[in-house]
Amino acid sequence: MTLFQRVSLRFLGLTKTPLNPLEFLGRSLILSSPFCSTSKPAHGVHVFQCPDGLGIVAKLSECISSRGGNILSVDVFVPENKNVFYSRSEFVFDLNRWPRAEMDADFLKLSKLFNATRSVVRVPSFDRNYKVAILASKQDHCLVDLLHGWQSARLPLDVTCVISNHERGPNTHVMRFLERHRIPYHYLPTSKGNPRDGEVLDLVRDTDFLVLARYMQILSGEFLESYGKDIINIHHGLLPSFKGSYPSKQAYDAGVKMIGATSHFVTEELDAGPIIEQMVERVSHRDNLQSFVQKSENLEKQCLAKAIKSYCELRVLPFEKGKTVVF
Repeated sequence: MTLFQRVSLRFLGLTKTPLNPLEFLGRSLILSSPFCSTSKPAHGVHVFQCPDGLGIVAKLSECISSRGGNILSVDVFVPENKNVFYSRSEFVFDLNRWPRAEMDADFLKLSKLFNATRSVVRVPSFDRNYKVAILASKQDHCLVDLLHGWQSARLPLDVTCVISNHERGPNTHVMRFLERHRIPYHYLPTSKGNPRDGEVLDLVRDTDFLVLARYMQILSGEFLESYGKDIINIHHGLLPSFKGSYPSKQAYDAGVKMIGATSHFVTEELDAGPIIEQMVERVSHRDNLQSFVQKSENLEKQCLAKAIKSYCELRVLPFEKGKTVVF
């Protein structure tokens, strides 16, 4: 007698044969699984931006479920009095049933259906890591944190090179790390009349985006236009009150009670691009200058890493002028 027959007869009261609950549970789990036992479910992320309208979520769900995918979460944002729709969906699927090329084709059809301005899908286990170059000046804390984030796979990056206007000795921690992992280091000293934009551009053309890890140089409008891709920057949250040299000491001497960090996209307007992430922390009279600076640097590291992670996970979308949607 099959398990199904035994269950049916048992519920009808026609048999007193006891059921084995483990047998029933085990077989039920096998029968209810959305993926066959030999498949390896993959994780996908899709972001969508289009004019607002009826049935968008339904069509997105249908696109995924019709291919055997299972939606894990959907975030939707429709700003008030704006005819625009934003969404971010996470789902699991079987690559054998929904090959990567077919997935792109399916979402492209959806994009055309709703006149989407943005439709991006990513499968982290299948797609390559983001190729990035890191630009840094003398301070190491953000650079070192990003390199360790890359090494530990906390950040889905492939660091193509590090570019700096500061020369580092061969026995420093950064240089030993870069040499051990065969990451090129390019020392390009700059001056007021020679920002070395052309040389930097030649080194970063093939990257997906750039990271300024406390790079204390201004990128020109010509550079931004020529590069044409996103650049993520970090700066302390002491601006605009404390500018110039040693802003932490200025803030410490002024007795501020709150410090922070801001990560944003780079635009021609200095430190005024669309914000991706911000973090704050309280300080007090008990802090000395050393602990004050350490707290500030820790915030900068965390804020920049969080912004890059959000960007790589397709959580950041442009919203109006100078704003972002961050799911």
